Amino acid sequence: MAKQRRQQIRSSKAPSSQDRPAVGNAPMSAGPAQAAPPTQRAPERRSTYVDAVALYEQGLERLQRHDYSGAADRLESVLRQYPDEKELHERVRLYLNICRKQAANNQAVPQTVDERLYASTIALNGGRYDEAISHLRLVRDEDPDNDHALYMLAVAHAQRGELAEAVAHVERAIALNPENRAMARTDPDLDPLRGDEAFTAALETPPLLRNERRRPLRPRSAR
Repeated sequence: MAKQRRQQIRSSKAPSSQDRPAVGNAPMSAGPAQAAPPTQRAPERRSTYVDAVALYEQGLERLQRHDYSGAADRLESVLRQYPDEKELHERVRLYLNICRKQAANNQAVPQTVDERLYASTIALNGGRYDEAISHLRLVRDEDPDNDHALYMLAVAHAQRGELAEAVAHVERAIALNPENRAMARTDPDLDPLRGDEAFTAALETPPLLRNERRRPLRPRSAR
């Protein structure tokens, strides 16, 4: 009897499944699985968002080319034309401040012919043809026979596809300084003019220079 009693006591103390601690925070009892919360749909973009981003990217492209005025113009257009694109405005204002700071650092306006020629060279190398032309026109107005300025005007107009203006300037530059002819023959910046008949004619050496060296005039013999 004592043996049976000990077995009964031992079995009565065995913990039930309800008394066992849960693993982690999950209950041991298997109940119906809770449904996952519905995923929230991303807010739909306005139809103007794509246009605003395209204008914004144009501003960044000009900023990378150090065209601060052109970049600022397009960034300001984003704020003005797309006032509802608030998410984009924060980034626009960030880069707009950069443009304004850089423009403030470049406020020194060229005053002399040499300064304008240097500024126009920098602008040409950076692909800022409008800026280069504005400097070069001032040089031309002050010094109409400056063949260097006229040659660079030809380059700037050629790169903008303004062939008639480019040919007129290169013809004038060669007339003032024939050394410009040799440079124009191999200058890749003037490649847009290669098929132009007037440009081809300007590169030809004048007939007087193509002839053989003139024989020296014989001194008139004394009678």
